[in-house]
Amino acid sequence: MLLGVDVGGTFTDAVLVGEDGSVYSAKAPTTPGAQDEGVMEAVAAVLEKAGAGAAEIGRFAHGMTVATNALLEFEAHPPENTALIATAGFTDIVELGRQARPSLYKLCEAGPRPLVAPELRFGASERMGPDGPLQPLDEEATAALIERLAAAEPEAVAVALLHSYAHPEHEQRIGGLLAERLPHTHVSLSHELVGTFREYERSATTEVDAALSPLLRGYLERLGTQTAAEGLPAVQVMQSSGGLTGSGRAASHAALTVLSGPAGGVGGALLLSEGTGGKDLLCFDMGGTSCDVCVIDGGRVAETAQREVAGRPLALPALDIHTVGAGGGSIAWRDAGGALRVGPESAGADPGPASYGRGGELATVTDANLVLGRLLADTPLAGGVRLDLDAAERTVGALARELGLERTACAEGIVRVAEAEMRRALAVMTVQRGIDPRRFALMPFGGAGPLHAASMAAELGIGRVLCPRACGVLSALGLAAAAPRRDAARTVMLSGAAFTDERVKRELEALIERAAGELEVPASRVGVRYELRYEGQSFELTVADEISLDEEGGSLFVPSSGGIPTENLRVPFDSTHLRTSFEDAHEARYGYRDKAAEVELVSIRVSALGARPALRLDGATRETPERASTPVVFDGKPVEAELWRGELPSGTRVRGPALCAMPESTLLVPPDWHGFVDELGTVVLERTG
Repeated sequence: MLLGVDVGGTFTDAVLVGEDGSVYSAKAPTTPGAQDEGVMEAVAAVLEKAGAGAAEIGRFAHGMTVATNALLEFEAHPPENTALIATAGFTDIVELGRQARPSLYKLCEAGPRPLVAPELRFGASERMGPDGPLQPLDEEATAALIERLAAAEPEAVAVALLHSYAHPEHEQRIGGLLAERLPHTHVSLSHELVGTFREYERSATTEVDAALSPLLRGYLERLGTQTAAEGLPAVQVMQSSGGLTGSGRAASHAALTVLSGPAGGVGGALLLSEGTGGKDLLCFDMGGTSCDVCVIDGGRVAETAQREVAGRPLALPALDIHTVGAGGGSIAWRDAGGALRVGPESAGADPGPASYGRGGELATVTDANLVLGRLLADTPLAGGVRLDLDAAERTVGALARELGLERTACAEGIVRVAEAEMRRALAVMTVQRGIDPRRFALMPFGGAGPLHAASMAAELGIGRVLCPRACGVLSALGLAAAAPRRDAARTVMLSGAAFTDERVKRELEALIERAAGELEVPASRVGVRYELRYEGQSFELTVADEISLDEEGGSLFVPSSGGIPTENLRVPFDSTHLRTSFEDAHEARYGYRDKAAEVELVSIRVSALGARPALRLDGATRETPERASTPVVFDGKPVEAELWRGELPSGTRVRGPALCAMPESTLLVPPDWHGFVDELGTVVLERTG
């Protein structure tokens, strides 16, 4: 059996998939101070529901928010014991950053503070250039530097030297000296973690990794102790790239897991897209705290290695996900100008929305939906939370009086403002990139997503919504279905006569050997991303490719040991085709191609992936759901809507207005929508006309 556990801002979700395709799920309240407690509670609940024992679990995949939460909190509470070693004269590179301001019209607004205090930044006496050493590492000065650093008793050290992505010898030597002198101190080396150029981004990423890794190591060690005591398998951790890694590697490089939770949701959406046959999907995961948006185009999700989290650059492979602070627990408030605003502050898991009855006193999106009849006070939410209608009406009513509105109008306003924020996030991923959202279907997931899907689809001109059977726990399902993954990258800067098939093949072979050699299981396929630009440009476009690791396919043979001897590599590559693909992508993004300009291959990124577990999902339930009616507010007026309670069997026809109170989420079907339930239990909605 496969177990996936995802920690969200409000609930921790667990999904157990049996060999027969049966899917069991459970939720437990997230425990922010000690996430491992909520994880073990969710695991116990799902095992009890399935009637299974810990010994039956074959794999335990985990997505969590430990690194994300710590990174968000660093602005208010920066780490006090992280040190940095950089090339002498460049110790302040992270604080200097780039010329761009965080806010165009706020001239005095500064970016986030560096995670390393000035007194813990040390300059190494060395200098490496892109073509090799310019000044050898001064061993005596380095030994003295490490003694000064050791006196500060740091918990972690980041080492980021100039041009170490091309020539890591000096970083490797300093890393070895640190291991001898400070064997219990975590060390992050930039060439191991990032491996590509751009000194600021590489240094900032290494700094983040060093600050986060001791925190994540402590969490994973506590969780590992508990799972071992219960007889569960070792934890596999979801990376931001959408692949799993061992808990030991995750603890050594915590920056790889900053988008761990959202990546699981994308994996679940990809799994469901294969079952529904929908290769073009706009996905939004609306939980209790935030909303994560991604695009599945042609059955693939784009990746990026240039993104910011909490204002800090992370130059690491990550699925292209855009996050906004709009969730069920997002707090509604009146700004200084008298306008209604929603988020980004959230009520979280403690105290949660006012309707949870745990002491919350501020109106949230969940409270507004309850006031509008879109959530049911007499039906517990997933996780056993019973909603208090009186508390919701009290808090929404208090905000309504501040705004000078009637209570129902205020509740509808809260929902509309939250939906507008999520639509903007979808527009960032589509319209702003020249992608027409109308050619996609919308797939909502997360506990709150299906409540808002049809309304958002109508505003975007989308005529089809796919609501998965397991949409409330889709991130955990994606974790259970994920494959192991390792990444390797290198900046090559090839153009003109140097940009040859033979040279690129050599670089590819070395990267594939490195990535697949670090994979604990035999690699089954390799993803390759080439970053190219016209000479003189400052930024690159990515052209993706995939190499099958199948001997019969004639491309590459991987022995069962997992290692790849170089002599067995047969990597296909065609530089002419790559140039053409780049120019096509450039024209699609910017509207032109420059036939006279030289194309430059800047970096190559390789991902080695193990086999994805065989996962055959069972069809929907055959039980007959309870049917009734309930008043739901649409456009300021209560409308009698058809009410479905429980899972919807395959073949069920649904016509709006309707409210489907499913086990893990609630689906709202407006009056001008109708649909049916397919063989996998997915509710397929379409707009009438």
